[in-house]
Parts: sequence; C-alpha cells; structure tokens
Amino acid sequence: QVQLVESGGGLVQPGGSLRLSCADSGSFFSISTMGWFRQAPGKQRDLVAGITSGGTPTYLGSVEGRFTSSRDNAKNTVYLHMNSLKPEDTAVYYCNRGRYVGGTYYPSDTWGQGTLVTVSA
Repeated sequence: QVQLVESGGGLVQPGGSLRLSCADSGSFFSISTMGWFRQAPGKQRDLVAGITSGGTPTYLGSVEGRFTSSRDNAKNTVYLHMNSLKPEDTAVYYCNRGRYVGGTYYPSDTWGQGTLVTVSA
C-alpha cells in the first residue's frame, strides 16, 4: 500500500524559497508518475507540477519559472523547489501518484497529510 508523507512547509516571506519533500513508501516508485497539488482555503485542489518516471516535469502556468520538481528514485522521494514565493502560493501542498493520459494528469486516491506553506510578510 502506498503511503505518502509530505514535509518542508512553513512560513516564508514573499520572494523567499522553500523545498518540499514527499516520501513514498510504496513499491514501484521509480516507474510512477508523481504530482504536486495545492489547496488554498475555500478553493479546489489544483495540480501544480507533475513529474514522469523519467524525470520530465510539467508545471501550472502560474508557477512555471519559479517552481522546479525533481525526484530521487534511490530515496523514493519527490521534491518541489519553490522560489520567488508569492502570497498567492499560500496553500496546503500535497503529493500524489498518478498518471498522464493524453497530456492530462489523473491523480490516484492516495494522498498524504499535506504540508502548509504560508507566504506572508
């Protein structure tokens, strides 16, 4: 059974940086597509970044150029490096195993507890 544990969130000033980590305890991590989602209060959960098993990332337009997703298959971990953070990036961030079909990311039903990122002066 897959278990996902996110970490690395916190309070950061606008313009600052954070690195989020997601540890995946399941099998076959190295051949799995992973995704980072975020959910702000009162809003839906949105895909922020996806990364294929081969390490190819895709990004939500509003974070492209500021966020970078990477993975370490030896550690069963996926990362989200966030730079130039803005108040509108404030949200709970979740990782997920999913799959791309025709360029669309389809999440699985397995979610971690999330990690809160607050961007505020």
